[in-house]
Amino acid sequence: MNKDMTINIQPVDYQNRDHARALVALLDHYASDPMGGGEALSPETKQNLVPALAKRRNVFSFIAWTDEGQPIALVNCVEGFSTFAAKPICNIHDIAVLDGYRGQGIAQLLLNEVATEAKQRGCCKLTLEVLSGNEPARKAYKNYGFQPYQLDPSMGQAEFWEMKL
Repeated sequence: MNKDMTINIQPVDYQNRDHARALVALLDHYASDPMGGGEALSPETKQNLVPALAKRRNVFSFIAWTDEGQPIALVNCVEGFSTFAAKPICNIHDIAVLDGYRGQGIAQLLLNEVATEAKQRGCCKLTLEVLSGNEPARKAYKNYGFQPYQLDPSMGQAEFWEMKL
């Protein structure tokens, strides 16, 4: 991280207009990136996202701000539940750092905040998804302590699948 730059990580207050605008802008930037799918958020999503997040107790977010007050990174998390451990889990659903700030340890700062919040909520683990071609993110997550999920090595690693409704 730039030695002259101070980063302030704050929990998102979904009722705060500055936080709401920053969250939508950062997520839209991420969605527009090839690693986020390469397609901007729809106008409907931009309008409804923050109010929808605010209704859910099992969702929390953090934004990284520069000392000048510019939002530069975001993490959105959704609490789930592990039936094997009978405890909550924390899924890191989105983690995004603006282009000019990547590779400076900002994601690590966000992950520290997520881990602290997840522990306070009684979560037994953190989970996330990462594209196999996103080597910088894979390296950052491995350095933090994440590893591909598997139960029995002979059965292989878990895969993330989806079916849109």
